Amino acid sequence: MSHSHGHGHSHENTVPRPALIMAGVLVGFCLLMTAAVSLGFIEREAVPSVERASANVSPVTERSLRFFDEADGTVRIADVASGETVAVVDTETKSGGFVRGVLRGLARERRAHGIGSEPPFALTLWENGAISLTDSATGRMIELGAFGPDNRAVFAALLPPEAVLGNAS
Repeated sequence: MSHSHGHGHSHENTVPRPALIMAGVLVGFCLLMTAAVSLGFIEREAVPSVERASANVSPVTERSLRFFDEADGTVRIADVASGETVAVVDTETKSGGFVRGVLRGLARERRAHGIGSEPPFALTLWENGAISLTDSATGRMIELGAFGPDNRAVFAALLPPEAVLGNAS
């Protein structure tokens, strides 16, 4: 078996050498940074709930909600205290799709722990303007501002109206 070069086809590298070097440097940098965080040389990214606690940021208002998948594909959102329907979101819309996506992640975690849909979720508006949704059953908290102002507004609309007006700063 001969390994002579020049049989009509080329095995020449088509990616420019500088690009390969940069890709290697990037991979090396990522591995180095990951190791630095893991070994404690670099501070981990801030966790919003921990940051709030250390800065003594208090909740402005909180609303206990329950979410129901309806037969027509909408999601009905009810206030736990009053039983009233706060909103019905059409999951075909962009905002409704966001609500459905957030709930799907929380429901998956509940199923993994053998928890049903009975325990409520706490929607909280904080003094610093942040809004979080906490699963009272698993303790998982989702920072809704992390998904951008439009998606934050979808959940802000579910807070008691007086609370949102009072914090219009």
